[in-house]
Amino acid sequence: MSEYAQVSRREAGAEETAAANRSWWDAEAGEYYAEHGRFLGDADFVWGPEGWREDELGLLGDVTQRRVLEIGAGAGQCSRWVAAAGGQVVATDLSAGMVRQGLDLNLRVTPPAQPVPFAQCDAVALPFGDATFDIVFTAYGAVPFVADTARLMREVARVLRPGGRFVFSTTHPFRWAFPDDPGTAGLTMAQSYFDRTPYVEADDQGEATYVEHHRTVGDRVRELVAAGLVLVDLVEPEWPERNGQTWGGWSPLRGSYFPGTAIFVCTRT
Repeated sequence: MSEYAQVSRREAGAEETAAANRSWWDAEAGEYYAEHGRFLGDADFVWGPEGWREDELGLLGDVTQRRVLEIGAGAGQCSRWVAAAGGQVVATDLSAGMVRQGLDLNLRVTPPAQPVPFAQCDAVALPFGDATFDIVFTAYGAVPFVADTARLMREVARVLRPGGRFVFSTTHPFRWAFPDDPGTAGLTMAQSYFDRTPYVEADDQGEATYVEHHRTVGDRVRELVAAGLVLVDLVEPEWPERNGQTWGGWSPLRGSYFPGTAIFVCTRT
């Protein structure tokens, strides 16, 4: 965050949100990988700061020979795991900086004959045909950074085949009511759980540089149902004893009291 950054809760529409988050992730892609790359791995699948992995939770099901799409893929670490497990995967991200980071990792990690393909695009306007994929997923990508998540759910449903699976992890809605502090100050509720006003960081001119949007659990369920998706599981991963790391506002202390992540597992009707 810039020393001139302003932090507030205010409205932020779809265009402002997309522009801010695209530029933020473009600028932060390298630093983000440097800070979190070891925790995430280059070809591993981590669902969130708690450290639970897909090979432990098995939320996608068998990916062998399945057509798989990752939205908000960042550098594509999860997509590489899917490819290694036999899936036919495409990774997408809004940020050109993140896509470049992913392509660089392709050269260093993925066998040259089977690089993970990337596409730069907005998750609410996917450049794929109807019913193209068997599985769509995102691990903390896209969902909290999109103003119109109902549209996002409809777009995911569009590209999923009937019976296909959509799995996404995001900040647990309950956590929104607490300060972004890994210590004891982060255990005291500071605002209403029902306050959906976006979190906005802005530069000294007031221009948004980073935006996150909040939805309640009920909001998420209604958006999924309206898109023709069926919620089959809601995972609230507990903080494992093996993970002693702090990541931003996430920490073993807070994780022992309430969930920081929610993982929604859905199928398309």
